[in-house]
Amino acid sequence: MSIRIGILGYGNLGRGVECAIRQNPDMELAVVFTRRNPEDVRILTETAKVCRVSEAEQWKDNIDVLILCGGSATDLPVQTPKYASLFNVVDSFDTHARIPEHFANVDEAAKQAGKLGIISVGWDPGMFSLNRMYANAILPEGSDYTFWGKGVSQGHSDALRRIEGVKNAKQYTIPVESALEAVRAGENPVLTTRQKHTRECFVVLEEGADAARIEKEIKEMPNYFADYDTTVHFISEEELLTQHGGIPHGGFVLRSGVTGWNRENRHLIEYRLKLDSNPEFTSSVIVAYARAAYRLAKEGQTGCRTVFDIAPAYLSPKTGEELRATML
Repeated sequence: MSIRIGILGYGNLGRGVECAIRQNPDMELAVVFTRRNPEDVRILTETAKVCRVSEAEQWKDNIDVLILCGGSATDLPVQTPKYASLFNVVDSFDTHARIPEHFANVDEAAKQAGKLGIISVGWDPGMFSLNRMYANAILPEGSDYTFWGKGVSQGHSDALRRIEGVKNAKQYTIPVESALEAVRAGENPVLTTRQKHTRECFVVLEEGADAARIEKEIKEMPNYFADYDTTVHFISEEELLTQHGGIPHGGFVLRSGVTGWNRENRHLIEYRLKLDSNPEFTSSVIVAYARAAYRLAKEGQTGCRTVFDIAPAYLSPKTGEELRATML
């Protein structure tokens, strides 16, 4: 029997989850829940239904795992604990500082309901988190480095679009190549925020907007651009759509460490992602962990988990025998 998946939210991430389900023969999309009028939402899976969010409880016996595709700022802190009382759930909560709080809330709700929840699934947090943990365990004496990009930061792009006089915009986060090479060379540099990344903005102005004021406001924006070397390009909307229409991203996780009685040998662990579509890759990670949630729930496990808590074999559709024969 296929693992029956529900999706809550049908934006970029929800559409990516739908595509990922199609590539996993042991899964089927049963339903998409939306806050919009269901008649206005066109999905790709002909056999799945589109329903209002308010109808979700009616599906509690017909979905094996509900994948939550809302935002981390306001949606997931409320939605994940709420729906963990009805379904086994997976989310992509990515506000790092609030993960312990979110974990506790989901854990309490899921345990009370006898359900299983997995939070903060994606590439960071998620795959990058696993690589940081593995590298720290293997090289206890060393230094960690994470570089993001080159890629579109959706949060920073949104911050640009909220500036008065900005019609549309995209922002790219770019690793500083010299910093990355210093880490690869085993120099263990101590790097400031400005030394690790730059930011490049492509901005479409409203007619008559003051470009000088907007550029100044961007470069001085606290928490977003003030701590970085930032370049601003003013371009046409046509150029933005044709040359910057995608949502690529990626990055690097590195750990430089030493071994030996006198610490005489140096080692470098590096993990890299290069993604044409940030939401589609994130969705693919989430769908693999939905399989793990289903299997753990079948074993009778309840409460909240993160990627740290789940053995890799739970992610794969292959049996243990197949994995040992083909991948070990």
